[in-house]
Order: sequence, then structure tokens, then C-alpha cells
Amino acid sequence: MKKYILDFRVVENRHLHELYSLLILTPTEGIIPEMRPGQFVQVAVDNSKTTFLRRPISVNLVDRANNQLWLLVRKAGDGTRALCEKKHGETIDLILPLGNCFSMPAEGASVLLVGGGVGVAPMLYWGYELKRLGFRPEFLLGARSAADVLELDEFTGIGKVYVSTEDGSLGEPGLITSNSALSRHSDFIYCCGPAPMMKAVAAKARKVGAECEVSLENMMACGLGACLCCVENTVKGNVCVCTEGPVFNINELTWQI
Repeated sequence: MKKYILDFRVVENRHLHELYSLLILTPTEGIIPEMRPGQFVQVAVDNSKTTFLRRPISVNLVDRANNQLWLLVRKAGDGTRALCEKKHGETIDLILPLGNCFSMPAEGASVLLVGGGVGVAPMLYWGYELKRLGFRPEFLLGARSAADVLELDEFTGIGKVYVSTEDGSLGEPGLITSNSALSRHSDFIYCCGPAPMMKAVAAKARKVGAECEVSLENMMACGLGACLCCVENTVKGNVCVCTEGPVFNINELTWQI
């Protein structure tokens, strides 16, 4: 797919949580290029003395009706903190679209989309697309507490939602990987979140005979395969997650699960 460097204007910055902001953006000119669920953008961070590289952010949603792009950002350092402080009307420079996308399940397949923490971000766009295409996606969201569960209303508007919280304040208590939804039959499981969580979900998927794709969150600097800092070992050798991923079928990875 063709890559673009475009300026976007901040339409709204929703502070969902002390650590999370939802940036709703629109191009300063024209319409959003074609973008597929699972892809990401590289975001320039201006006016930060400690941030020199762009930050990779998953596409949370593409709202074609309003020509808006949603980015769910977690404060993890100076760069993402600066992004979370963006105000209405300010501009952000993006490189997009980057990476590959989720694979389409077979017609009539049952699908479960699993997101832990900010890993819920790509699952929202994928869920909307699956519903639009006639599937009935279900979701499993995990967080530390009820206050940390992100975009619950949006997910509930698409399909059935299962929740795990570590403190038991919402849904099933405990880690997301112990949620009973993972023991039910699903033809295809899609997952994004911390690596240990994804490996555990991949093991569950293999146990129940489900196809499984994971969206890796390796460190990235360029997003174009030049810097080699996001390399992942696969059955085909080392590959750049930013160009060959971030979405991989678990059978492509060398995980010990």
C-alpha cells in the first residue's frame, strides 16, 4: 500500500483515564487514505527536548463518515505523554498506513477478539469491520480494575463483551488468560497486548484448535524496516515487525507455547 506523510488536526482529546487518551484526528486536507484493521501509524512528537523518534500507535478506528482517525495512546514516556497533552486544533504529523492487517476468517466463523490494556486499540476497528462484513464478533477485554477497562461502550455496541479484571471489580476476577471465554469454542482468535498475555492466549487457542493471530508490540523507531530494532524471530528467520507484521499467525512465530 502507498505510504503518506500527512498532517492531522486534533478534533478532540478524550482523557479516558489518567494514563490513556483517545486522540480523534482529521486530515488538514483531503480524506484519510485506505487503512486496514491491524495497521499502525508513526507519529511525530513536536516540542519535546527528549523525543527525537516517531512513536508507533495502532489504528483504533477509521470513521469514514466523519473523516476521522482514532488513536488510543498510553502514557509510557515523554513522547506519549506529549501526545496525550495535545489540544483541540493542534496538528500532528503522521506516516501511514504502516504494517499488515488481520486475516479474514472463513465465512460464518466464530471470532473472539482479545485485548489487554492498550492492546484493545486495534480490536475496535477490526470488530467494526467484521460486523460490517456480516460476522458476529465477540470481545474479551482485560485490565487491572474496572476503571482501567477502555472503550467498553464502543465494544458493547458491536457485540458481546467478556471482561477480566485483576481486582475483580468488573467481569471475571483474575488475569484475562484465565477467563472462561477462552475455553469456549472459537474458530478464530485475534489478540493484542503484553507479550506474556499473548503467548498464554496463543497456547489456549492451540489447545482448543482455534486459528490465532497476534499483533506484536515490539519497539519500533522508523516503522519502515530500516532501523532493525523491531526484529522478531519466526519460522522463516528474523523479520521486521513493522513491515512483515505487526500481525502474525502464531504458527509463524517460534514461541514456546
